[in-house]
Amino acid sequence: MSVEAIVERIISDAEEEAKAIILSAEKRAEQTRAEAAERAEKYKNGTEAENAAKRTAILEGRAATARLDSSKIMLAEKRRVIDDIYIRALKELNALPKKDAVKFAERLISEHAEHGDEILFAENYAFAKEVAALDIVKEKGLKFSTKTIPLEGGFILVGKNSDKDISYGALLAADREAMQAETAMKIFASEINPE
Repeated sequence: MSVEAIVERIISDAEEEAKAIILSAEKRAEQTRAEAAERAEKYKNGTEAENAAKRTAILEGRAATARLDSSKIMLAEKRRVIDDIYIRALKELNALPKKDAVKFAERLISEHAEHGDEILFAENYAFAKEVAALDIVKEKGLKFSTKTIPLEGGFILVGKNSDKDISYGALLAADREAMQAETAMKIFASEINPE
């Protein structure tokens, strides 16, 4: 065999080997690209699912916060309405005509006064003289203080054993404490049971 034939054979074998190496490298490169594309697709899908879950959680959280804020606002408005009712009731009690105010005082004294109690009237109570002239006052031997006190209308009873605040403000506060839920149910019934 000649040198040329050997050289050609070496070149031919080298070319075949180079083609095989290139083909193998191309296959590995294609496989690597496919694996990378598959990983990228999985990562993309995972990220999209994670983002969708985060988005849903954020939206649900904001919706819950909005519902809570709305409920707080509604509750504050309901309280304001009930406050207004009791403010108006106090104004109406303080504006009672003489006949009704004296009759109401007579009922309060009859129910709450004990023999010998002293009556202290509110600064704004206009019918102290009329109340002092009531028969029930004489029957129970009640005394009157010449000084007045800052109350929200009406009077208090000062006794030996205990004092009783039966001023209009105290009566309304007790009524509110006892009746607030029932009052709210009556006022806001249409909201609870819409017709």
